[in-house]
Amino acid sequence: MASKKYILVAVLIVLIQSVGLAQTDWGWDWKDTSKVAVKNLPQHNEFLNNQYPYPAKPRSQWELGFGVGFSGISGDVKSKTGFGGTITLRKALSNVFSIRTGLTGLLNSGSPNPYGASIGQVDYKNQTHQLSVDVIASLNSISHYRGNPKTDIYVLGGYSLNAARVLYKTPIPGGNQSGGYSIFYGLNNPNSQAGTITTMGGAKINGRNAFTLFHGLNLGAGIAFKLSDKLNLGFEQKYTFTAPGYDYLDAWKGGNSNDYYSYTSVRLNVNLGNKAKRVAPLWWINPNNFIYNELNSPKHMKLPKVVLPDADGDGVTDQFDLEPNTPKGAPVDSHGVSKDTDGDGVPDFRDKEVLTPKSCFPVNNDGIGTCPEPACCKEIKDMMANWKPEKAECTIGNLPSVQFKGGAKLSKDAQKVLASAADRIKANPNCKVKVIGYGASSKSAQQLSWERVNAVIKYLVEKQGVSESRLIFVFAQDGDANTVDLQGTLEDGPNTVPAPHPNLKSK
Repeated sequence: MASKKYILVAVLIVLIQSVGLAQTDWGWDWKDTSKVAVKNLPQHNEFLNNQYPYPAKPRSQWELGFGVGFSGISGDVKSKTGFGGTITLRKALSNVFSIRTGLTGLLNSGSPNPYGASIGQVDYKNQTHQLSVDVIASLNSISHYRGNPKTDIYVLGGYSLNAARVLYKTPIPGGNQSGGYSIFYGLNNPNSQAGTITTMGGAKINGRNAFTLFHGLNLGAGIAFKLSDKLNLGFEQKYTFTAPGYDYLDAWKGGNSNDYYSYTSVRLNVNLGNKAKRVAPLWWINPNNFIYNELNSPKHMKLPKVVLPDADGDGVTDQFDLEPNTPKGAPVDSHGVSKDTDGDGVPDFRDKEVLTPKSCFPVNNDGIGTCPEPACCKEIKDMMANWKPEKAECTIGNLPSVQFKGGAKLSKDAQKVLASAADRIKANPNCKVKVIGYGASSKSAQQLSWERVNAVIKYLVEKQGVSESRLIFVFAQDGDANTVDLQGTLEDGPNTVPAPHPNLKSK
């Protein structure tokens, strides 16, 4: 029995080494709310908004397992190597704990050694069906020094409901079962066995399908190796201890010892569930992944803006500033030292001659060199000091007057006069022109004077192309009310004024 177990372990190791393990990432994208159950979304939304420090547990896949292996019964009669098969369904409760239910079938047999035969022990066969519920604790899912595990090392404990059909070989040939076997119900009391729940099929001697129900306690350990994101291969040793007082698995009641099962299996486990909505079973995810990845490259933490001290505000932080008291606004280099472009010892912010030639060193406190001034430059400087700009003059001469016969409409003769005047105005760009109207005797005369001056200016600007800025509006002066004079000047004045009495506008 032991040698076969060693062979199984050796084959398992070779098989694992021959299969390349897929590299695992660090679990799941914590921003992906599609993998969070609806009932946990409020917590996860608070986490995403930095209102709660803990993310919600994601939905995880189930694991469907298939196992085959060797079994045996530890009892009074020497056991032979038996066989078993199992199918299980496992669900994660957390990254460490999970729950697994399964159905296992075991076929075992045994033959007494010489001593056992001398005291009445006989050959037996045992057919057992187990319905079990186990709690599994994964020992290496959490780590501070690596990412997701590639192996799942675990221990388990749980309950099983067992249905066993035990046959023994009758000393006298002719048992009621094939091969000369009979159904075993207990030697001392055929109708009752200590530790049983009930006996199905009756306690008749020839009751072919009689199974005895009894409780069991499961203990075990195992290891699984990750083959891919969907498959893993495991090796498990599991023991099922019968209820107190039950000692009939090997068709022999001896002393007060209880019989128990041993089952060594190779398991192939498959992850079930949509990967788009579920993460891998949680025992394959290290819950510390998020913490260490966030410390390494923060994507969720609300980090305060780093403000480095810069006492003089020159843009170079104090720990790198070689001149921590630079005056405000002074240009500095990358070390925070005031720039001295010409290297004369006077920083630029005080240097009145920023590019003093080295031939003119040393300089005074203002950074001005001591080079003698060239003769040519001195002459030019003297000329500039004595130069006075020529006073501008207006040489436009006398300009004609415009006559009005009535109202403010320009006659054809008046337009010819203005056309001639416009040529002279354009030829003398240094001059401005006063347009002077007369008529100050009454409000209506003042309004008429304004209209006549406005008509002249409008004609000169719109018809003759004279710049309006060169025309100065003057009206309501004492003089001939039917005349508008044009007068050259260097003075400034308005080129438009509001009408004094628009309600008295002439028709």
